[in-house]
Amino acid sequence: MAANEMDAKIREVLEELRGALQADGGDLEVVAIQGTKVTLKLKGACGCCPHAQMTLKNGIERILRERVSEDIVVERATEEK
Repeated sequence: MAANEMDAKIREVLEELRGALQADGGDLEVVAIQGTKVTLKLKGACGCCPHAQMTLKNGIERILRERVSEDIVVERATEEK
């Protein structure tokens, strides 16, 4: 899969997942996609949720691996102060 094709597929899946996050009062923002590394910022209720890391790894990363590429790694963007 070409890089731009993978980027588009990742964004498509993330857009679908945003609906579930928004239903819980949260959201996500794509900070960067570099090959199979996806950096996301969780916002709203998701940004301060104690389960945010689990949402990223066991939820978003797992779904992206199933639907796009098993090599995808999702990381949480570090907050700049």
